[in-house]
Amino acid sequence: MSQSIVFATQHYQYLKNNILALSHGGWENGQLEIRDFPDGEHYHRILSNVNGKDVVIIGGTIDDKETLELFDLAHGAIQYGAASMSIVIPFFGYGTMERAVKYGEVVKAKTRAILFSSLPATSKGNKVVLIDLHVDGITYYFEGNIRPVHLYGKDLVKKAALAIADGRDFVLASTDAGRAKWVESLANDMHVQAAFVFKKRLSGEETHITAISADVEGKLVIIYDDMIRTGGSLIHAAEAYKAAGATEICVITTHGIFTGGGFEKIKASGLFSKVVCTDTHPNALEIHDDLLEVQSVAGLILDYFTSIPA
Repeated sequence: MSQSIVFATQHYQYLKNNILALSHGGWENGQLEIRDFPDGEHYHRILSNVNGKDVVIIGGTIDDKETLELFDLAHGAIQYGAASMSIVIPFFGYGTMERAVKYGEVVKAKTRAILFSSLPATSKGNKVVLIDLHVDGITYYFEGNIRPVHLYGKDLVKKAALAIADGRDFVLASTDAGRAKWVESLANDMHVQAAFVFKKRLSGEETHITAISADVEGKLVIIYDDMIRTGGSLIHAAEAYKAAGATEICVITTHGIFTGGGFEKIKASGLFSKVVCTDTHPNALEIHDDLLEVQSVAGLILDYFTSIPA
C-alpha cells in the first residue's frame, strides 16, 4: 500500500505505536482529537489530512463504545476523502454470538458485521482485517462494500510453543473437541502429538470431562485456545490432563480477555507454569505477572499490508 496513514481508537493506541515502530517510518502516524462532553457524548476530530490516502484504523469491538468509535472514525475518514479504508479489528467482540441458540437471541456477530458493511465505499475499496476468529463463518456476515480478511496467528502460536518446549517433546492440546481440527493442524506442522478432551454437558453452566484423546502421561502439555475469558474451561481441561499424568502444563491463547478475575483464577489453580497470549485485547496489557507473557500481533498486521502490491 502507498501513502498509508494509520489511526487507532483510544484503547488500541499501543498497537498502533507497535506497528509504527516496526514500519520504520513507512506509515504515517494519524493524529486525532478525542474528548467527552459533560453529557456523555463523544467528540472526534481527524487532525491529519487523509484525502487521497490509504487509511488504516485499528480498534476492537471490545465494548459498544469502542465499536462506535471505530465506526465513527472510519466513516469520518471516508467522508474526508480516504482513497481506501482498512479497518483492523484484532479482537472481534461477540465472536461467540455467531448464531441464535434460543428463540429471540440477537446474533451480535452479524449485527456488528452489518454495521461496518454499511460504510460508504471508497474509490479503492473497504476491507476489514480480523485475527483468529472464534468461528471462521463470521467473515460471511460482512456484505456489500466491505471485504473481510481473516489473518491466522498460526506462526505466532508455533513459535510460542517451540520456545516453551525448548527442545523437549510435548503434546499440543485443546480445551475441547471444538478446536481439535485447528490444534491438530498446528501439531502436524510441528510434528508433535495432538490431544483434546471429550466433554459431556450436564447443564447450561456445567460440563464433565469424560475422556482424553491421547496419552499425555509423563509429558509436557501445551494447551492452545483461541480465547480465554474467565478461564473455567481451560482449568477444567488442565485438571483432566494433569490427572492423566501430564508433568507440566502451559497455555497459549490468541485473545487474552481475562474477564471476571480469569487470570487470577488461572494462577491460583497452580496448574500452569506459563501463559502466553497476544496483545489483541488491551486487558492483557494490564496484567503484570511473571506467569504471563504478552506478544504483539503488530508484525502479523504489518506483514499483511506490506504484502499487498502498491
